[in-house]
Amino acid sequence: MPRVITVGAAQLGPIARADTRAQVVGRMLALMHEAKANGCDLVVFPELALTTFFPRWYFERPQDIDVFFERDMPGPDTQPLFDAARTLGLGFCLGYAELVEEDGQEGRKTRHFNSAITVDKSGAIVARYRKIHLPGHAEHEPWRRFQHLEKRYFERGNLGFPAFRANFGEGKAGIFGMAICNDRRWPETYRVLGLQGVEMILIGYNTPVHNPPAPEHDALSHFHNQLVMQSGAYQNGTWVVGVAKAGKEEGVEQIGNSIIVAPSGEIVGACTTTGDELAVARCDLDLTASYKNTTFNFAHHREPEQYRMIVERKGAVPPAKG
Repeated sequence: MPRVITVGAAQLGPIARADTRAQVVGRMLALMHEAKANGCDLVVFPELALTTFFPRWYFERPQDIDVFFERDMPGPDTQPLFDAARTLGLGFCLGYAELVEEDGQEGRKTRHFNSAITVDKSGAIVARYRKIHLPGHAEHEPWRRFQHLEKRYFERGNLGFPAFRANFGEGKAGIFGMAICNDRRWPETYRVLGLQGVEMILIGYNTPVHNPPAPEHDALSHFHNQLVMQSGAYQNGTWVVGVAKAGKEEGVEQIGNSIIVAPSGEIVGACTTTGDELAVARCDLDLTASYKNTTFNFAHHREPEQYRMIVERKGAVPPAKG
């Protein structure tokens, strides 16, 4: 029996700083109902889906930041999403800002992460991921038209890139992974998950069109977004679902360009607006086998020992002159 999972890429349009969690969750519930009507088993929401993208502002006081974070998941505002998962029989992946108390060497500490969870059809959390590749900067840079202070507001994720098994219905079990925004630009993200046999990677992002340190990249923002996810999918024989928070949010234009990519690297589903929109694709997890067992059969063709030798050889590449 083919393991076909029908996936909905649930893109969100702009979220204003003044919008409440209840307002945003209402929009997400509408997309979940639309997904169910289209036969979806799983819906993927963007990075930091519950609030505006707050790292674009510089805050000095911690209490000004904590308002954007979730202390519990589910909490009172997000419980309706979990209730809908059970009622509709629909899994979802959600990106959000996570505030957690954890024990460490220096005692109990409040920690802030850019996180994502995957929830199954019963409304149970089956996996959690915390963003590793944090972009941007840590200090106020007033020369920028807007800030990108993820390095200031979040800690680097401490859960690694875990692949996990999840079941979204009869004959629809598979191996999944999660990543968030800037993670998608790094080949290590896909390869670490690929080495664990991942069959579908769920990625949410908030990406501005304008890149203040490199404005010459602005015209290529959509191309680069597709390029990294298509290559990651093909080189690791996996489905990739990339979902944006899109449109002009608090004066900053975000790219949208949500896509569903097959293990062949082909785009099989895409959003065409920068607002709330659902793109749907039927994804046969068994299609990953023809890539994992042939061109990208890691056990037969990959040579990790050679990479290690090259890295460990001192002076293997002469320094550039001039």
